[in-house]
Amino acid sequence: MKKIFNTILIILFSTTFVNAQDFAKVDAAVKVYPSFADTDKFAEKVKTDFTRDDEKARAIFTWIALNVKYDLGAYGVNEKPVAYSYKTEQEKLNLQKKFREDLSQKTLKSKKGVCQGYATLYEVVAQKAGLEAAMVTGTSKSHPMHIGKAPGASDHAWNAVKINGQWKLLDATWGAGVVTGEKPAFAFKFNDAYFFAEPDTFFLNHFPDDKKWLLTNKTEADFANLPLIYGNALSEGYEFTAPTGGTFTNRPGGIIGFAVKNLKPDDKVHYAFSQERKYMPVTLTANGDAKTFQVPLTAKSAGTLTIYVNQKSVAAYRINK
Repeated sequence: MKKIFNTILIILFSTTFVNAQDFAKVDAAVKVYPSFADTDKFAEKVKTDFTRDDEKARAIFTWIALNVKYDLGAYGVNEKPVAYSYKTEQEKLNLQKKFREDLSQKTLKSKKGVCQGYATLYEVVAQKAGLEAAMVTGTSKSHPMHIGKAPGASDHAWNAVKINGQWKLLDATWGAGVVTGEKPAFAFKFNDAYFFAEPDTFFLNHFPDDKKWLLTNKTEADFANLPLIYGNALSEGYEFTAPTGGTFTNRPGGIIGFAVKNLKPDDKVHYAFSQERKYMPVTLTANGDAKTFQVPLTAKSAGTLTIYVNQKSVAAYRINK
């Protein structure tokens, strides 16, 4: 499976999922966990400290996100699918189990990996802790070039875990941190928004190969039409309610209207077009529970339109000529 470091980008925006305060005690306990020699000891520690399934699920997510570094050095390595030689279905299942166990152990001991390593480690430890969990593969929306594109070849992996009879979605890779800089480097930046995100929110950046893991009535066309929402929007709770699409055709004299919920009184909003490279302020207008602003289009308005709040990118749109 192809693994790209862009999948580290933190890019959801809704705050309709479980609040971090609901798991504050779990996170505090996990932060002082030691390193683990193997996945059995990891799972046993989780089972000893927590009885509720949602707390177990959170503990595993938090430990992985706080301790496993994204391995940029492994980018592009082992992209070919793993081949198995077997005679019976049971032998195939045994080989697959061994592969998952080996990869999870490698990720745990080295404390580094790419998305498949994160997701496999989560799946293995969760199952050993008594949870029903699965690894999900699919397409990510993590770069402006993805705006307008339908789901394609798998480039990411995440997890689903069943809590009280209901499947929940999580992404420990994106919960761990970000890749930044002209010379890409990983930096830990815990983001629990990727834990138990609502399906419609998770869909903004994840389209599974197996549609049963959508957990929502969305389509490939819906996914392609989405804008790119960055992690700074998520961490601050900003919710873009307009525009709903991510792609526009440039018509000089035209205007794109925006509406954003949860902006703070002192937040400063700017925008920039990639081909103009000008950082422009906007005027905010209160409109119910949202604040609105407009971005005018000119003859040079093309490429990527990025919206910033307090000088941090929060959303991106494609402007075609």
